[in-house]
Amino acid sequence: MNWLVVVAGLSGALAVGAGAFGAHGASGQAAEWLRTGGQYQLIHAVAALAALRLEARGPGWLFVAGGLVFAGTLYLMAMGAPRWLGAITPVGGTLLIAGWLWLAWAGMRS
Repeated sequence: MNWLVVVAGLSGALAVGAGAFGAHGASGQAAEWLRTGGQYQLIHAVAALAALRLEARGPGWLFVAGGLVFAGTLYLMAMGAPRWLGAITPVGGTLLIAGWLWLAWAGMRS
């Protein structure tokens, strides 16, 4: 079993669900958080699969983890969790940036 593929697939499914709920079942700031989180999470689920195809597992895991932290904090706030969780959101963004930089570095080494 390839855990990165499993987690990336589940991440993509969660992203689509969150985006759909943001578009059709939420309003105001909650809808925006859901749409933003869904967009970033979905892009990085696909990026994780592409990284795996390039044999760059490390960046792939950073894409999945960063997407879950970034989007997850937005989803939780959209569902009514305390807004201080927004202070954790940039940690996810930092993981995403690190994944892209690692992928670039891996490309330069090959």
